[in-house]
Amino acid sequence: MTVPPDHPIRGLSPRPFALHLALGMAALTSSKAGLASSSGGSPRSSDRSSRLWPEFPESLAAEIRRSDPGALSAALDAAILEAASRFAEGVRAYRAHPYRRGQEHVDVIWSDGATNLLDHRGEGIPALFVPSLINRGWVLDLQPGHGMLSWLARHGTHPYRIEWGPPGIAEQNFDIGDYVMRRLEPALQETVRRSGRPVVLVGYCMGGLLTIAAAVSRPDLVSGLGLLATPWDFHAEAAQRSEAMAALYRSIRPAAALLGQLPVDLVQGFFAMPDPVVALRKFQRFATLDPDSAEARAFVALEDWLNDGVPVTLPVADDALLGWYGANTPERGTWKPGAAAIDPTSLTMPALVAIPGADRIVPPASAAAILDKIPHAERLDPPLGHIGMVVGRRAEAALWRPLADWIARTGGGRRRGSSRSRRLPRTRRRT
Repeated sequence: MTVPPDHPIRGLSPRPFALHLALGMAALTSSKAGLASSSGGSPRSSDRSSRLWPEFPESLAAEIRRSDPGALSAALDAAILEAASRFAEGVRAYRAHPYRRGQEHVDVIWSDGATNLLDHRGEGIPALFVPSLINRGWVLDLQPGHGMLSWLARHGTHPYRIEWGPPGIAEQNFDIGDYVMRRLEPALQETVRRSGRPVVLVGYCMGGLLTIAAAVSRPDLVSGLGLLATPWDFHAEAAQRSEAMAALYRSIRPAAALLGQLPVDLVQGFFAMPDPVVALRKFQRFATLDPDSAEARAFVALEDWLNDGVPVTLPVADDALLGWYGANTPERGTWKPGAAAIDPTSLTMPALVAIPGADRIVPPASAAAILDKIPHAERLDPPLGHIGMVVGRRAEAALWRPLADWIARTGGGRRRGSSRSRRLPRTRRRT
C-alpha cells in the first residue's frame, strides 16, 4: 500500500485540522489570561489563578507587576504570533515535503470484503500481526524495508499482517465480534493453513483486544499471544477521561447515525483529547528540521499514517466507546464479542505483554491489568511511547529484538512448563 503524490491526507493534515488549530490557538492565547491574573496579584492569591498557573513562581509574578503593562502585553502578543507562525510554517512544510511511502513488497494472500491478509515473505516462525480497526496496519512497517515487520522478516520471523480497510457494504453493520469471527478468525485459519502449524498471534493497541478474543475462541490455531500496548482496564489511571469519551460519543451519536458510521475526523478528535496541544508542539518542532534529514522523513512518514485513518461502523464505535471506555467491559468480564464473555484466564499458550512506559494513549496500568488474567505471560517494559515502540529510533533494541527472541522461543515448539533459560530485556516473568 502506498501514499501517492496526490493523496488527499496532506491537504487535510493534521487531522482534524480545524480542531488542532482551535486547540493550539486556545493554548497560546490562554497566556493572556495568565498575564492578566499575575498582573493583579500573586497567582497563588486566588484559587482561580492558582489552578491556571499552579507552578507560577512568585519572583516572576513580582517582576511582571513591576513591568510596563502595555509593553509586556505587546511582547506577549508578538510571542503568540511567532508561535502561531511557526506552527503554520511546520504544517506548510509537512504538506509540501517530497517524501512518499514506497511500494511494499508484500503479497495479498486472502481477502474478504475490505479486509486483506498480507504476506511479508519472511523465513522463520509464522506470526500474524493485527492492528487497530481505526488505523492502517502499515505503521507496523512504516518505511517499507526499514520498518518492524521488514526487520522481523530478516530475523527469524515470517510476518503476516491484517489490513482492515475502510468498512464497505459488507461490513457496514459489523460490530467488533463480527470482525473477530468473520474476518480475523478466517484470516488466522488461512495463515495456519499456509504455514502448516499454529502461529504466533500479535495484536497492537485495539488489535490486541481482537487477538485476545480470537485466541480464546480458537486456541488450537495459536502457538503464542503477543499484546503490544493493548488496553484492558479502561478505567485504570484515567477513569474520568474514559467516561468523558463515552459521554461525548453518546452526545454525537445521533449525528453519526445519520452518516451511518463514525468518520475519520471524529475518531481522530476523540484521541486528541488526552493531549490537546500535541499538534501545536510537533509541527512547531518540525518547522526547525532540515527537510532532507532522516528525522524529517521519519516525521512525514508517521504523520502520513496518523492522518490516513479509517472510519468505523456505529456498532464498532458502540462496542469500543460505550462498552470499553464507558462500561469497562473487558476488565469487568462482561465484554461479549460473541455468545460468551471473553475470559482470558482460559488461555494456556505463552503470552508476551509489552507495556510502553511512556504511553499517553494506553495508560501502562490499563495494559498491565491483563497480566493478572493470562496464566502464562511475560512482561516487557519498553521505555518508549505508544507509537515510538514500533517506529522510533530506539524501537529495535526496546521491542523488535525482544519480540523476535520471544517469537523464536514460543513458535519454535516450547510450551508452558518447558525450560526457559533466556530472559527478555526489561522483562518480568509470570507463571
